[in-house]
Amino acid sequence: MAYIGNEPSVNFTSFAKQDITGDGTANYTLTYAVANANEIEVFVNNVRQEPSVAYTVSGTALSMTGNVASTDDFYVIYLGKALQTTVPPDGSVSTAKIADSAVTNAKISNSTIDLTSKVTGVLPVSNSQTNTPAFLAKMSGNQDLGSSADTKVVFDTEVYDTDGKYDHTTNYRFTPTVAGTYFLYAQVHALGGTNTQIVDMFLFIKKNGSALYVARHNPSSNYANQITLNIQVTDVANTTDYYEVFCYVNDISGTPDIDAEDATRGTLSYFGAYKLIGA
Repeated sequence: MAYIGNEPSVNFTSFAKQDITGDGTANYTLTYAVANANEIEVFVNNVRQEPSVAYTVSGTALSMTGNVASTDDFYVIYLGKALQTTVPPDGSVSTAKIADSAVTNAKISNSTIDLTSKVTGVLPVSNSQTNTPAFLAKMSGNQDLGSSADTKVVFDTEVYDTDGKYDHTTNYRFTPTVAGTYFLYAQVHALGGTNTQIVDMFLFIKKNGSALYVARHNPSSNYANQITLNIQVTDVANTTDYYEVFCYVNDISGTPDIDAEDATRGTLSYFGAYKLIGA
């Protein structure tokens, strides 16, 4: 016999069975509606009853000619409801045969998911992790620097501060309070006094009051009147660590400044940080 599609590799046929508890009466309800008494086999105490003689049916109504006690072993076999079970061949189940939402997370191994080729669009937050706390601050105006002295830079204007972890009014420091690895970055533009030159400049980030990372410009000759230094680093913080930005400038004469911004082109000096996910 020819087959259309894949030939089932194994077939089993069974019949639906219904166990009924007698209640001392003759009328009972079937689980499945049947057309006539010949579509079922009725057994009382494992003795098959004669259709249309020992019982009659109408839809789901089963009527016995005698009463059935609760102590009797009473059950029905549905001859008209044969059940066929099949072990499908490999590769025979298509997407259309799987009900929507039938595959749950419990049935998916994480190692089988290829995110590079399968996932598109905006990804959800990974394991509830975010790049916060995060902040960016700048200066509201220029700041005078004492020549040859470490001076904390006053970044007193917040561009954003996701969790309120940057103090822009008193200490000008970032205290994340959430343990993790952070990316910190800062830039400072130093401006020498009138007709003077900068001979040495440091930009450094302090952690808990101690210098941690530093950028330096020391030209030795051909001194400049203006210098911009920037620094980008990562650092592991606990719940109490804090970070500040300091600047050191050695000017030949006069008083150097930290220049906050260019009036036509934008911000020159800034300080920011954010938490790294998974680091």
